[in-house]
Amino acid sequence: MTKSKVLSGLFVTLLFVLVAQSAMAQSTIFNIPSTDTVDKGKAYFEFDFLPQAPGPDAGSRTILYNPRLVVGLPHDAEFGVNFPTFHNGSATPSNSGYIQPNFKWKFFKNDDKGVALDVGTVINTPLNNRSVQATWGYVYGSVSKKVKTGMYGPRFTVGPYGVLANEDATSGPVSFLGPRGGVILGYEQPLSSKVSFVADWFSGTKGLGGASDSLGYFTPGISITAGTSLFNAGYSIGNDSWQNSNASKNRYVFLYYGITF
Repeated sequence: MTKSKVLSGLFVTLLFVLVAQSAMAQSTIFNIPSTDTVDKGKAYFEFDFLPQAPGPDAGSRTILYNPRLVVGLPHDAEFGVNFPTFHNGSATPSNSGYIQPNFKWKFFKNDDKGVALDVGTVINTPLNNRSVQATWGYVYGSVSKKVKTGMYGPRFTVGPYGVLANEDATSGPVSFLGPRGGVILGYEQPLSSKVSFVADWFSGTKGLGGASDSLGYFTPGISITAGTSLFNAGYSIGNDSWQNSNASKNRYVFLYYGITF
């Protein structure tokens, strides 16, 4: 398996997202989409930084840089574009870039009961190294429930996802993993008006060509809001992170800053 295919596999696991924020609410937790959307006429910009930590036993560590922009549409919908780039000095090429348009629609909400439902889709296209990578996409749906207990009740999110892609590496570029599905889970617990403990997880361990590159990650962390700004700090742990001593050490510090305007 080439290094570029490994990076393509890591890409979807780290960026299983539609990114946005609605003032004091985020529309991702870390990796999974939440049921929040950007308000109509507003825009949200975010920058993610994910260094692999610890680095692999051999070779260079992988670092992900990902700027994102999302705009709010009528009827609780949003459209965004992500531009993630992986850097690894041991890979050829050392930088692998992508463009990822995405759309989400919150088609139901009941604020009194704290319930919301949404659906979304993401398309990923490589910007370089296209001889071994093709376009792929995924769809998802989720439901969230806000527990209205006191001032700081938690919110739970759960839903399915499906990857739409080709796994046949013999007939041309691989478009990531082939058709498959899984589950996303999220938990948000406010600790104060500005600080929350947040965590998310999505299922999967099978990687490209049947290898063990993780499709799923568990990411706990802290979320801090300040006006229209948001800062999250967490640690993404691959579902296969310690499998067979896992020389790839599939774990990343996850830092991001976002602002609504």
